Amino acid sequence: ETSCLLVGAGTLGCAVARTLLGWGFRRITLLDGGTVSYSNPVRQSLFEFEDCKDGGKPKAEAAAAALKRIFPGTQTRGVQLNIPMPGHFVTSEAAQKEAFEAADTLEALIAEHDAIALLTDTRESRWLPTMLAAKHDKLLINSALGFDSYMVMRHGGGPHGAKDGEERLGCYFCNDVVAPQNSMKDRTLDQQCTVTRPGLAPIAGALLVELLVGLLHHPDRQHAPVGAAEGSGGLGKLGELPHQVRGSLATFNANSVVGQAFPQCTACSACVVDAYEREGKDLLLRAFNNPTALEDLTGLTELMAQSAAIDELLLDGSGSDDDF
Repeated sequence: ETSCLLVGAGTLGCAVARTLLGWGFRRITLLDGGTVSYSNPVRQSLFEFEDCKDGGKPKAEAAAAALKRIFPGTQTRGVQLNIPMPGHFVTSEAAQKEAFEAADTLEALIAEHDAIALLTDTRESRWLPTMLAAKHDKLLINSALGFDSYMVMRHGGGPHGAKDGEERLGCYFCNDVVAPQNSMKDRTLDQQCTVTRPGLAPIAGALLVELLVGLLHHPDRQHAPVGAAEGSGGLGKLGELPHQVRGSLATFNANSVVGQAFPQCTACSACVVDAYEREGKDLLLRAFNNPTALEDLTGLTELMAQSAAIDELLLDGSGSDDDF
């Protein structure tokens, strides 16, 4: 009965959806703003050549229909939606209305589903789903691909959902000291495509679903600790529950990595979630249009200024013998 929301219906989304079916998940919603292009069917397993004709069918709807054909008992839904993103300016009244409606739809979907898989192409497209999942303390697992590398990472739940004394695991943005910006701005059209080795998405998609199933069998779900030692709490019924798995096809290696939540994270920290609770769409508009808004809000601007001042002091004193 677990309901899953797949944010992204491309190469990763198709791989995750097929593995979910194999595990018996029957309530799957796919969200994507794109259409099926002629390059997609060979890499994205839920699409066929017919889906590309006449400008291409909406990806989310075509993927949902394919799942239904594979197993008619599945309850699937496709939602065509463009996620509003930091660095992608929203200036006109019409653009603001569209962005706010998209944000409302996304939040409603996140709130009504039990688990979220975050499978989009760019860093900035992951910000709003990450923040909203933190607000609603949802189980969210993130996956991203490089040319020959992959990452699967579970977020540690919301900042107000942790138990007393619990050390919350970090999200996708917790290692960053800069806010997400428009990563597509200076790229040519061919550079905007995700170019990866074809075997990566099935590997990452399978790992994501296996981790999801393990977490669903743990009583603490997204708050389950990391660790495989007996009695540590991080050993679920199906084995270890890592925080992150990072692997490479260049070396055929995979590593389990752990990182704690960053108090000044621009996505999952209490100050960002609380600000959204207070200000709602005003915060979103600042995040979309002001490159430093999230850094100012979380204190990263001040932190970086202090770091620069310390560096300057160290450089000023590096060649002086006055103190000796």
